[in-house]
Amino acid sequence: MPGGAPGRTHGAAPRTPPPTRPGPASHAHPRDLAVQAAVARGLVGPGEPVAGLLDVDGIRRSAAELRSAFEEFTAPGTPVLHAFAVKAASLVPVLRLLAREGLGCEVASPGELALARAARVPARRTVLDSPAKTRAELREALALGIAVNADNPEELSRIDGLMASAPSTAPIGLRINPQIGGGSIGAMSTATGTSKFGVGLRDEGARAWVVRACLDRPWLTRLHAHVGSQGMSLKLMAAGVADLYHLAEEINEQAGRRQIDTLDIGGGLPVNFASDAVTPTFRDYAALLRSTVPGLMSGRYGLVTEFGRSLLAKHGTIVARVEYAKSAGGRPIAVTHAGAQVATRTVFAPDSWPVRVAAYDVHGLPKTGAPVAQDVAGPCCFAGDLVAENRPLPLLGSGDHVALLDTGAYYFSTHFAYNSLPRPGIHGYTAAPDGTVRFATVRAPQTLADLTAESGGDTPDALRGLT
Repeated sequence: MPGGAPGRTHGAAPRTPPPTRPGPASHAHPRDLAVQAAVARGLVGPGEPVAGLLDVDGIRRSAAELRSAFEEFTAPGTPVLHAFAVKAASLVPVLRLLAREGLGCEVASPGELALARAARVPARRTVLDSPAKTRAELREALALGIAVNADNPEELSRIDGLMASAPSTAPIGLRINPQIGGGSIGAMSTATGTSKFGVGLRDEGARAWVVRACLDRPWLTRLHAHVGSQGMSLKLMAAGVADLYHLAEEINEQAGRRQIDTLDIGGGLPVNFASDAVTPTFRDYAALLRSTVPGLMSGRYGLVTEFGRSLLAKHGTIVARVEYAKSAGGRPIAVTHAGAQVATRTVFAPDSWPVRVAAYDVHGLPKTGAPVAQDVAGPCCFAGDLVAENRPLPLLGSGDHVALLDTGAYYFSTHFAYNSLPRPGIHGYTAAPDGTVRFATVRAPQTLADLTAESGGDTPDALRGLT
């Protein structure tokens, strides 16, 4: 079972390892340089058999591409806030990096808000979207001036009371479900007829209620819609945004003024998990919005986006050591330290969330050899803990390494604590053209002492008085 690094003490500050130069590799992919350097530095090895790597330059590049895409297609001077969906990478240094690149945060829980505040993201660049906000959560957000998107009539009524007792200038919006249908992954489709999110715009009487709710509340100045995530087509996403835009136009026409001044169009840009190619791009989506909903980009409305996976997925890699090589029924099996605890969705829903696997040797160099169909298994104690099944790869042996590609989003946020496997360390890196790789620890590996305390280790006799 993987544990903490030798010599790491409970509560110790994360270390920033010195730069590593794997050797002349000007033609190597930055990811390959990082894997080799991580193995050489011991960030992955017998003491730490699984770790996450984040490409800092790649993250910055994606942030710049997002900003540039909307700047190209919106009228000059249009206020645009790109609020990163914190759930996609709930790591304070990542949020801080994105903030330095001009992005804000979209949060959906008190914990995510705490992370955004720890990253020093200003309240004016923070959006709260949880569908189950408590009164305390709403009160805090309104007091801080954080933008709030109300999910339903009961929540809006709750905000009425809070605004009456303590008026706030925080931007307040209402989440709309345009009910335009789902994509290829049901769990990621938020604009179905019975979705739990927002006010169903096509339900009987709903549209009239939304218009009246806005007219009765001069402080309700935003509308929000998010039609889904991975598995959604750009055409369907744009159709949902068009419905939101036309609703805003209707409200403003009836109000006789520009009451709705900002449209939050959510995120959800799908990611290509089949290759290194980035497709679709932010520019593809912005161009489609411009052609589908011309008024949206005209400067008439401020815009908020909430992209997450599409900003980070391509820039993360999980590297794990192969502990054993075996076979069963004639099929080779590489038993590694990366399974359901770090790739939960992939293991439990492999058809919806397939992951590319790359093979590296004992030194962290790309492994060569004829492809052999084999399973790549994780360390969890159930038979289905496979990140790849019957996958053609160079034959893996004990001491080799596997890398799960495109895992920069969600894979570092959704650790599955089955078998009490510790959370792996996560390290950001930059790779220079001369092959020099620099690392900085984003999240230190969880120690067994931390894990034990988290599981009630400090109170072993807590139940004694009940027996």
